[in-house]
Amino acid sequence: MGAWCSGESTKPVFVGIYGAVLGGFAVSALFFLLSSFSSLSAPPLPLPTTPAAAANLSRSVPARPETMYNRPIWKPPPRGSRMPSPRAFRLTRDMVAARARDGAIVVTFGNHAFLDFILTWVRHLTDLGVDNLLVGAMDTKLLRELYLRGVPVFDMGSRMATEDAGWGSPTFHKMGREKVLLINALLPFGYELLMCDTDMVWLKNPLPYLARYPDADLLTSSDQVIPTVTDDSLENWREVTGAFNIGIFHWRPTEPSKRLAKDWKDLVLSDDKLWDQNAFNDLVHKVFGQPVEGQDDLVYSYDGKLKLGVLPASIFCSGHTYFVQGMYKQLHLEPYAVHTTFQYAGTEGKRHRLREAMLFFDRPSYYDSPGGFLSFKPNIPKSLLLDGAHTVESHFALVNYQLKQIRTALAIASLLNRTLVMPPLWCRLDRMWFGHPGVMEGTMTRQPFLCPMDHVFEVHVMLKDLPKEEFGPHIDFREYSFLENPSLPQEMKESLLEVQLCDDHSSRCSAVNRTDKHRPLLLPRNSTEEKLLNIFSSYKSVKIIQFSSMVDAFGGFADAAVEMKFRDRVKRYVGLWCCVEFREIGHIYYDMYWDEKPGWKPHPPETREQDHPPWS
Repeated sequence: MGAWCSGESTKPVFVGIYGAVLGGFAVSALFFLLSSFSSLSAPPLPLPTTPAAAANLSRSVPARPETMYNRPIWKPPPRGSRMPSPRAFRLTRDMVAARARDGAIVVTFGNHAFLDFILTWVRHLTDLGVDNLLVGAMDTKLLRELYLRGVPVFDMGSRMATEDAGWGSPTFHKMGREKVLLINALLPFGYELLMCDTDMVWLKNPLPYLARYPDADLLTSSDQVIPTVTDDSLENWREVTGAFNIGIFHWRPTEPSKRLAKDWKDLVLSDDKLWDQNAFNDLVHKVFGQPVEGQDDLVYSYDGKLKLGVLPASIFCSGHTYFVQGMYKQLHLEPYAVHTTFQYAGTEGKRHRLREAMLFFDRPSYYDSPGGFLSFKPNIPKSLLLDGAHTVESHFALVNYQLKQIRTALAIASLLNRTLVMPPLWCRLDRMWFGHPGVMEGTMTRQPFLCPMDHVFEVHVMLKDLPKEEFGPHIDFREYSFLENPSLPQEMKESLLEVQLCDDHSSRCSAVNRTDKHRPLLLPRNSTEEKLLNIFSSYKSVKIIQFSSMVDAFGGFADAAVEMKFRDRVKRYVGLWCCVEFREIGHIYYDMYWDEKPGWKPHPPETREQDHPPWS
């Protein structure tokens, strides 16, 4: 039996799925055995909870003997103690009972690649005073890390690799099946289950909201991008056209829910390429459309007996309703959650989205950089941002103007060995995976809007360690909100050098070292590499250098080979916009060096042969 499979009725499933589970469990046992012979020492917590949240948690925990199951969250095991046996981490009814509050449990799961997401997920809940949570570990490395940090964890017996599982990969589908099996294991325990993906965060305690609908067997989030309600009530299910999203959904342990979970399990186990979310949607829509009498916001679905409600996308937000539309702001509502869907750079893009919104909890080392930081104030003419119609042409004119400044900033950051704080990006058009008229009709997307970085940049490529001999030195970067993040130490913010560009022929343009630290440094426009290195060599101890502008700030690299490597690097940093309607090939590639190509126009590729990034 798998390590978290405690129900007798699920034995055959796990035998069929994990033929080698006993061997894997033996490996896990050996891991714990070896660990137990050395005393445990918890790593320093990068995510300490706030005093107010700690007080909330301490009040919420009833007086009872402390065990590893009910120990306060973030309280590590006693120093010098041994790692408990593998059996202690099996998912059991007693474990869930120890953590549940008011008959409910909040659960997520993942492998070690998502450790920082999981810690962020837990931190948001504990800051909200929610401690009735459990985390399923899909590998022993994650299990050990969470246990040592004081996070309640159980072993899912998955024996997964610790690396990231890319969307659509076999590992991705395996993780989806694990979720379905986990739900089937938990529901028989008799507790309400709020199941969450790790790439979402809680902004407000959701349990009181869910309790408003006690007759719902299932409450699910969705990919709905068009509002069907303007308050905090459930979506009008008659108008919901987006798929139900299983990244956030709440199950009550009713018979209809259990039958749905079992049928879902049987379906995904019958085809290892079947996406669990598609299978869920297919089952739920087998019967759909009869309102529950007296509760018009619930609908009978699945077998005609399951009562389903759809959580409002305005406050149980997707990556589109939160980051692009800002729907909750426009409707003056308080969001409960944000799920990092509708983004274009994999796990790295999800992490960056949360960082942009200052919702991700990083280690203290993230807020420092050996060479310091470089930032600048973007300059955008009003005509590019606001004038005229919102078209493909005006969108690219706006983005390209910003790209040229960012290109210069990347060059100076590379030259000075500093980490670039990206500027906020403005877009006129939304990005999707299909043709659309600029923004999705019926959505609340405003034009122009502050667009996520992954709409334009290949965040995951920028983070790669590209070969230095071919692409020059790595250029680190941070999100546009970095300098406003409360986690940035005050001493970093105070170590600031302001730089103003000036005309080299102007009498006031002096590049000598400042005698007054409260006055900005004046830097001639189009400064050479030699001049930049000479001037800023005196300010290596300054943590933040902030340029007033990047327009014509740099005259170019002195070494042609260095410049060529830099070009080869940053050309790969930009992605594409999608998509022009009614075209077989509707996407248009961004080009970091668009201004060097006379007559450049934002047109989709005409043929498949032309369909490639400008650098390839």
